[in-house]
Amino acid sequence: MAKRKLKRQLNLLQVIMLGTAGTIAAEIFVLTGHAAGIAGPEAVLALVLGGVLTLSIALNYCELATTYPVTGGAMTYVGQGFGNGLIMFLVGSLDGLSSTFYAALSAIGFAISVNVFFPVLPIVPVAVAVIVVVAAMHIRGVTKAGNLQIVLGAFLLVVFAIYIIRGLTDPNGFSEATFNSGNIVFAGQNTFQVIARMLSAIALTYNAYVGFEVIADDAEEITKPTRNIPLGILLSLGIATLVYSLVSLVTIGTVPFQQLAGSETALTDAAARFWPNGGIQIMAAAGIVATLTSVNSAMLSATREAFTLSRERVWPRVFSRLSRWRTPYAAIILIALISALVAAIGVVDFLSYISSAGYMFVLFWASLAMLRLRKDQPNIERPFKVPFYPLTPYLAAATGVLIIAFADPKALLFLGAVLAGLSVVFWVSRYYHTRSELQQKLEHEEGGGRILVAAVHQDTAVSLTRLAAQLVDQQEDTSICVFSVKKTPFKLSEAQVPVFVQEQNSLKKQLLAVTAPIAQSRNVPLYVKSKAASRVEEAIYGELARHRDISMVLLGYPKDESKIHTPNNILKEIVMTAQRDVGVLRDRGLEHGIRRVLVPVGNGPNARLALRLARDLASPEPIPVTALRLIMKCDDAEVVEDQQAQLHDIVELELGEVPPYVELKVEMVSSVLEGILEESKRGNYDLMIIGAAEEVLSPEQIFGTLNDSLLEEAECSMLVVRQYQPTGTIWLHKQLKKIEE
Repeated sequence: MAKRKLKRQLNLLQVIMLGTAGTIAAEIFVLTGHAAGIAGPEAVLALVLGGVLTLSIALNYCELATTYPVTGGAMTYVGQGFGNGLIMFLVGSLDGLSSTFYAALSAIGFAISVNVFFPVLPIVPVAVAVIVVVAAMHIRGVTKAGNLQIVLGAFLLVVFAIYIIRGLTDPNGFSEATFNSGNIVFAGQNTFQVIARMLSAIALTYNAYVGFEVIADDAEEITKPTRNIPLGILLSLGIATLVYSLVSLVTIGTVPFQQLAGSETALTDAAARFWPNGGIQIMAAAGIVATLTSVNSAMLSATREAFTLSRERVWPRVFSRLSRWRTPYAAIILIALISALVAAIGVVDFLSYISSAGYMFVLFWASLAMLRLRKDQPNIERPFKVPFYPLTPYLAAATGVLIIAFADPKALLFLGAVLAGLSVVFWVSRYYHTRSELQQKLEHEEGGGRILVAAVHQDTAVSLTRLAAQLVDQQEDTSICVFSVKKTPFKLSEAQVPVFVQEQNSLKKQLLAVTAPIAQSRNVPLYVKSKAASRVEEAIYGELARHRDISMVLLGYPKDESKIHTPNNILKEIVMTAQRDVGVLRDRGLEHGIRRVLVPVGNGPNARLALRLARDLASPEPIPVTALRLIMKCDDAEVVEDQQAQLHDIVELELGEVPPYVELKVEMVSSVLEGILEESKRGNYDLMIIGAAEEVLSPEQIFGTLNDSLLEEAECSMLVVRQYQPTGTIWLHKQLKKIEE
């Protein structure tokens, strides 16, 4: 099944920096003091041990990410191993939420570093601001994000190298006596207590090691994935472990750990002693860069998780929408909003514990998925195979359990509440999704309300009734109301009333005579109503108000086009303001039947209504339907593939599947109008169904520039449709479309 794909655009250097900079960033500045407060000098050993323990997980990811090089990371692997059920939902959601919490943590760290230069700036607003800026950058494309990682990551590594060298060589820097001074505090503790302190420190800082996971999350966007993914994962982990351990060694060996305990400025505190001339400012600048890369990496990971969850129909489909830069803009906006809200909490160590515990839950299930996939899919190609199998995945799973066990109890309670809440959301959504599918099936089989045929003339009534009867042929509880309005003067004299009543009854009989045989031929219930009113639109609105079960209004396009191109024509008013789905038919020979249907497909809700109506017309005896998507000519070959996948997704979403009678067609054109006209002639179509423009810019237009031109130039019959949407829904859709464009 074709799916929307992201563009492969991240090279090896970008991948390494994406993992490295995201790993050694925020924690090294924000959490070093907290880790020292928990484990004292043994914090350095704990950090080395954390990197060693993470190696087994990293090796698992090398195999999984090269075997399944698509966006999604752990959720993809769990889905492959255990199916698209609760576990996949929990893993994907928690992975995204953990990255979201990590982005918030990093944003706070950014604000703290900025505060060194600008003490008057408040922490929370600055943290929120950087989240918004990074989100806007991600909407424009990950190539820019990847290039940013290279520049910022290189700067970061240079600063850390200087920090380590100066700290180890300067007389005011690292001192063995200072480093070992903390042992007095922990004197008398047994081996188990020492190990427990170290494991607690690892649990606090563990998200410092899982920056490589962003590489797996973005596997679909990495060039040469079989080579670049394992190299990127292993090198980023190795660099991060080395840098983090050496930096903490210098820091704890320069400032007594009792002074560092709980500090979120540990590195600048140490730099002030052995790097007095500009050290504080340089490390603060490095802190700004480091935390910025963490925000960048974490948000990139979280948004791709949301994108994949949406693409797999676990989350709402809106979050898999791609912008014109082929980035999941809706998912990016969602993650940015959550990160900004979490950043307002401002409790650094608590956020870190939650993020680390969440990551370990995800990595635990990824390790189990590795074992399951080796068993269930033994013959699948694996470009990278983990060494020492099955010991490595078992060790990875055990590492996850061990680290979670030593996390902060409050964080574990919070994590448990999140998992319970997500489980409830899953089962409730599954219940309503099942009910929705059943309801759609019932509506398709049994009907969906009445169709109001607003007829002005007999010939209009015939063509509209013929179309309505074919639309509801298989809907047993749906009837057709042929509704005619006899225009009257604003004031009728007593002598005029009988005349109008007689004319009204006569018109009713005439309409019944020409429409009843059409409905009877398809066994569709039909009745005719005629009403006298001074304004046609008011009569139609009154009928809609009295009968809420009317689901759609069908109108005919006037033969006198002078009546249509006016600022305030009746047809436009009804289309725009009737709180129902509306269709306007220009008949050019439907009396001969409908043998082929053309549906130009855009991204809006009106195009989706057109697809559903085409499906209804194609029953019970399928008729060929062409779903057409046109794109402007360009040199990017991937655009056609991407648009083909998007078209497949849209049709599948609206129809449940792509029926065999539906042809999916994507073409490059220099003019959308000319492209549709050429296809309509080439395919010898009887009817074109097209969605009205969501916004009509000119008062003289009725359906938009494209549709108005098609109505004039198309040789086949044409049905322009507009789906009813509440005002709030329309506004939200417009905002999303602006971002998408």
